[in-house]
Amino acid sequence: MTVLFTAACCLAGDWKLAEAGWRYEFPRDHSIHEEFKTEWWYFTGNLADSSGRRFGYQLTFFRHGVRHPAARDPEMSRFVVGDLKFSHFTVTDVAGRQFQFQQKTSRGAFGEAGFNDGERIAWIQSWTLRRDRDDVFHLSADMPDAAIELQLRGSKLPVIHGEDGISRKAASEGHASHYYSMTRLETSGEVRIGGRSFQVTGQSWFDHEWATNQLAPGQIGWDWLSVQFDDNTELMLYQMRLENGMSDPSSSGTIISPDGSSMHLTRASYTMKPTRFWKSKRTGAQYPIAWQVEVPGQRMELTVTTPVEDQELALLPLAYWEGAVEVEGTRDGKPLRGRGYLELTGYGAPLRELSR
Repeated sequence: MTVLFTAACCLAGDWKLAEAGWRYEFPRDHSIHEEFKTEWWYFTGNLADSSGRRFGYQLTFFRHGVRHPAARDPEMSRFVVGDLKFSHFTVTDVAGRQFQFQQKTSRGAFGEAGFNDGERIAWIQSWTLRRDRDDVFHLSADMPDAAIELQLRGSKLPVIHGEDGISRKAASEGHASHYYSMTRLETSGEVRIGGRSFQVTGQSWFDHEWATNQLAPGQIGWDWLSVQFDDNTELMLYQMRLENGMSDPSSSGTIISPDGSSMHLTRASYTMKPTRFWKSKRTGAQYPIAWQVEVPGQRMELTVTTPVEDQELALLPLAYWEGAVEVEGTRDGKPLRGRGYLELTGYGAPLRELSR
């Protein structure tokens, strides 16, 4: 669900708002939606090699519009910015209790970054998101001591979040996004840590979201959770946090069945309560890294923990926590286990200035 950036106001034209009635089409909607101001392609996964050594990763490509498409002239200089491109990449080595992260930003003036070029959906230099003709996603990214080369194939159709084509973030008009996920991507490939290479397999999660204005006045950040359970179901929950410490009633979630069908969850149908905090030595932010989650209508009770406490992206002046988590609990009184990702924003500083 990530959207973290600040930029000057858009130039000319009116950016399109996420409104009810959007009709999703695939593979069309895997691509860019440049009439909206902000967009991101977000991948996370929990992987392991043949010995059981575990890794987590995040690779997200962002687009933030600066100049509306209607104001762009083909004769303009390549240095005139239409949109800003940036990307976040992380690798968690669970056994080594290590977390590495890096950010890249680019204007893309010379083609070193961009969107929608043949099979390439998004790229910044060597970091690439590609989708081939067989509907397989290919991810490639590297930093000084870590890298990934992964292939991801969906075992379920995309899931649309929210209702009537939009995922609401606040009650007021326009504070919403178009948001879908591919919740179970069979993943294989290579993770490199330092000088070692690991052949890995596992599960990934893909979020694609586009919007123009999401956070409303009084909202300071959010808590977002995705889980892939061992019974072939998935769960996504988020709560938009308010200045008064409460969560916005517009927060919601989705539960996905083994056959790929989904059910919308309103904010009143689940609870998320933090049970343990971790304080960053780099930023001083205190993050709730363990949770008790209940979905009474599903008779679901869950405990969310993380094997690595420090999974903070300290991208000053911006910082947020995003990391691999483990989930245990029950559904209908039967044991339930899973793994997923947790995202915690706005704990170092409110994000209202960073999302418009």
